[in-house]
Amino acid sequence: MNNSLNRTSSFKLALVISAITLSPSLLAQGAASSEMEEIIVTGSQVALPEAFSGGQVARGGRAGMLGNLDMMESPFASSNFTEDLIRQQQAVSVADVMQNDPVVRVAKGFGNFQELYMIRGFPVYSDDMTYNGVFGILPRQFVAAEIAERVEVFRGASAFLNGAAPGGSSLGGSVNLVPKRADVLDLNRVTVGLESGGQRQLAADVSRRFGSNGETGVRGNIVSRDGETSVNDQERELTAMSLGMDHQGERLRLSADMGYQDHRIDSPRPSVTPNGEIPAAPSADTNFAQPWTFTDEEQFFGAARGEYDINQNLRAWAAIGARQGEERNRLANPNAAVDGTTSAYRFDNVREDDILSGEVGMRADLDYRGVSHAVTVTASSFSLESRNAYAFSSFSGFAGDLYDPFTVDAPDADFFVGGSMSAPYITEKVDNEGFAVADMMGFLDDQVLVTVGARWQNIATASFDYNSGTELSSYDESRVTPVLGVVYKPSETVSLYANYIEGLLPGEIAPANSGGAPVLNAGEVFDPYQSEQFEMGVKGDFGSVGGSISFYQTSKPSSYVENNVFGTYGEQENRGLEISAFGEITPDVRIIAGYTRLEAEQQRTENGQFDGNTAVGAPENQSNINVEWDTPVAGLTLEGRMVNTGSQYADAANTVELESWQRFDLGLRYARRFNEKPVTFRARLRNATDEDQWVSVGGFPGSNYLVLGEPRTLVMSASVDF
Repeated sequence: MNNSLNRTSSFKLALVISAITLSPSLLAQGAASSEMEEIIVTGSQVALPEAFSGGQVARGGRAGMLGNLDMMESPFASSNFTEDLIRQQQAVSVADVMQNDPVVRVAKGFGNFQELYMIRGFPVYSDDMTYNGVFGILPRQFVAAEIAERVEVFRGASAFLNGAAPGGSSLGGSVNLVPKRADVLDLNRVTVGLESGGQRQLAADVSRRFGSNGETGVRGNIVSRDGETSVNDQERELTAMSLGMDHQGERLRLSADMGYQDHRIDSPRPSVTPNGEIPAAPSADTNFAQPWTFTDEEQFFGAARGEYDINQNLRAWAAIGARQGEERNRLANPNAAVDGTTSAYRFDNVREDDILSGEVGMRADLDYRGVSHAVTVTASSFSLESRNAYAFSSFSGFAGDLYDPFTVDAPDADFFVGGSMSAPYITEKVDNEGFAVADMMGFLDDQVLVTVGARWQNIATASFDYNSGTELSSYDESRVTPVLGVVYKPSETVSLYANYIEGLLPGEIAPANSGGAPVLNAGEVFDPYQSEQFEMGVKGDFGSVGGSISFYQTSKPSSYVENNVFGTYGEQENRGLEISAFGEITPDVRIIAGYTRLEAEQQRTENGQFDGNTAVGAPENQSNINVEWDTPVAGLTLEGRMVNTGSQYADAANTVELESWQRFDLGLRYARRFNEKPVTFRARLRNATDEDQWVSVGGFPGSNYLVLGEPRTLVMSASVDF
């Protein structure tokens, strides 16, 4: 990294450290001496649904502008993982948490190391996650799990609820991270850990509540990871810090969060694009990265949210967030023949982002002629300026081998250059704004809930030349996306639901040529793409065990050139069945389990050549089961997780197929007291059977790159509370 970046890093680091390492005297004088009054606000933007029996998942989560909803009253499906699960499983990143969801599979970004989530067969980029309901604030490539109180996975399209995702994904679902909050009791927790290969961990988690009833809280987290991972010669350095403050008053609820993350991987094992047939997976600990490659990102981010009860029936809120991010990469992602021989070239890039995002809203609770109404209105805004530059070496490339990797000298990245790597121009601007209104109506004493609404969304994007900064093309279009949701509760334990909701993607601009031939309508700007989703299902809450069964159908328009004219001619239609269960089977046994059946069909493809075929990277079958057992030995808990993913096609013609794969994780933890201090020892063996397997195909639309699974990895840690 250059000196200016180092100075910036040091300045930001000093700001966060000074905020988190608060004066011990300040903490002591304001520590809460009595229990904080629990405040539960239906549809609140701040107050969280309580944990379900077993503590691993929550009873509900955020449904965008509708706020936090209990699972039995929401016309949508979701999974909501708690901080207890995150900590006990020793999750390193959000992707580790998502491994528990049978609807989600983890992939990588296109030509980079962005964690990407496939939900219902469609990608969700980490760019498009929300932080306490605010878009674009989280680190773009990787998010440390230690900053999250909850990881909420919303299943299905969400353009009405959240607005159009600025990165252009989220048709199959969305992800919201809830920042950590101070609990009623004081917390001083230190964790040390070690991972196979020598990766070391040191973390601290400190919180206090202030005031006569503990209405104001502060919580700070710091984590550092350093050393070689279980992949040969791959080294990771991670520093992540977060500070969260909240105030829970009788009518006013406030929160403010800031974070810093610096994440670097040297010799990061790249994804592999097959040249035709898929090569056999090499040993899972093999690293075919060149030692001169790296990925490095530094992010400084924050968000604030306030909610105020104007009176008993009227509530208003506002939220704002910002992020500054810097990324630098030197990569060499190979193409591979079936015999494992590869060809790669060097690709350097730099990216600097400035983002401002926010929303305001109001909710009124009314009763009219025996019908309850929760009327919500909201306005939102998102703005991004991104500076980018790139440099390639000769595309003729250099040779390599997946099974017998060898080092080559780094070629000069001077063959194809765009912009200045030291002072990149603005190459992209995005300005989204929207206005939405919804009414959640309750009939028959709220036994039947009907939600109707619509969102007007304007999407404005502009692209600029890498070398001169001059504008190349722009787009400014708007669309209205509706929603209809119905919930019927025939009993206290069963809830039936159905919804119609749409997804929204920015419209494309017709390219100048395709396959070397000119496009007749080059430069034509298309309207935003709307996808339709129909869903119905049933949810159950049986006290200690809960679950759901869902059926859905989601369509996604697709574009290509036909007769030298670019247009939106095609479509992909995903249909699926989802079954989920969670909770406590007995007081000593907890489960999270599920099964997904997915049919992702290509329709109206170019010249009909792929009509009826399965989309790339969409496995038909996925299943998960996670079990915890508190043994008769006091304080000893055993864990086990199985992840199964069916075969998936690696080409649109469905002639190349990736085999199904399985992963087994085993763990234990032992909790006891030493000198009256709670201490917990944890050990987890990921990929316990040491399978060598490709675990995903593509992720970025139209691509078919392969990601090799993690080798058998032992993770150990010890935490002490004092």
